[in-house]
Amino acid sequence: MDVKQLKALVTVAEVGSVTRAAELLHLVQPAVTRQIRTLEQELGVPLFERTRQGMRVTDAGAIMVDRARRALNELERARAEVRPVPGAVTGIVTVGLLESTTDLLATALVTAVTRDHPGIELRLMTAYSGHLQQWLDDGDLDLSLLYNLDSTPSLNARPLVREHLWAVAPAADGLHADRPVPFTEVTNHPLVMPASGHALRALIDAAAGRAGAELRVAVQTNSMSVQKRLVLAGHGWTVLPGVGIAEDVADGTLSAAPLVEPDVRRSIVLATPRYGRTPPAVEVVARELVHQIHSAVAQGRWLSAQLPGPTAPPKPSNPSVRPEGHS
Repeated sequence: MDVKQLKALVTVAEVGSVTRAAELLHLVQPAVTRQIRTLEQELGVPLFERTRQGMRVTDAGAIMVDRARRALNELERARAEVRPVPGAVTGIVTVGLLESTTDLLATALVTAVTRDHPGIELRLMTAYSGHLQQWLDDGDLDLSLLYNLDSTPSLNARPLVREHLWAVAPAADGLHADRPVPFTEVTNHPLVMPASGHALRALIDAAAGRAGAELRVAVQTNSMSVQKRLVLAGHGWTVLPGVGIAEDVADGTLSAAPLVEPDVRRSIVLATPRYGRTPPAVEVVARELVHQIHSAVAQGRWLSAQLPGPTAPPKPSNPSVRPEGHS
């Protein structure tokens, strides 16, 4: 089993065609076919079903493709780390960002890292907290923002931000940041909710239970941007972290207010693998991500966020939205 065989396996699986894989790998088609057959003979199992529609991976093939992709990624990372660049930190770092934080953090993080450490290649992945945690456990991420997570046997979790959840409504409904909304008021409206199983949905359901209220769910979605569009279209109110709606509130597209009775908060952490060597490039990116978060809070760009602990600096007010709570 060699690297060429693994590349052939992964590429054929991704494109579903030996011909197309050969073009991408800059090889002739018989060479790719030979690499796949040699690998199948070595393993003693078929990795693909040859159909009229193309090459379809078998169950065994799917396992091998997953492992091969990770092995190739690790080799690529190692090559980037050991590439001789005197005095420079080099490497590939894959970062998980919560969807609600991407507008605030993604561009700032990439700009800072590429300016100060051009030898680092950043790869940003966005998803729900549960998916990001799974990818981190599986080794597909080097570090990730998660929420409401304590350290686990496999992960270290560093608390970064405490934030409120906000009721979000069309602009005409006139919610204001300085007038918190009781949770029972939210339940008087049809709701556009995160899909069941989403960690944010679990927070909302728990708050409804504490308030003794029943949610009137009009529609569920797995996309924060879809939630906001449906609210804008008049399909109901929703509940979101403030960091995800700051721009919408500032430009008057939506109105929002922090939730109270009960107070609903989430805690965002920086999660990293507990075991194994931490490459210098990962340490650099982790420090920069924490710096960007602290700067956003200190400058009032992260709606009503609070840094954990007694040393958290006071937050200047945001001229566009007066923060009374944050999420």
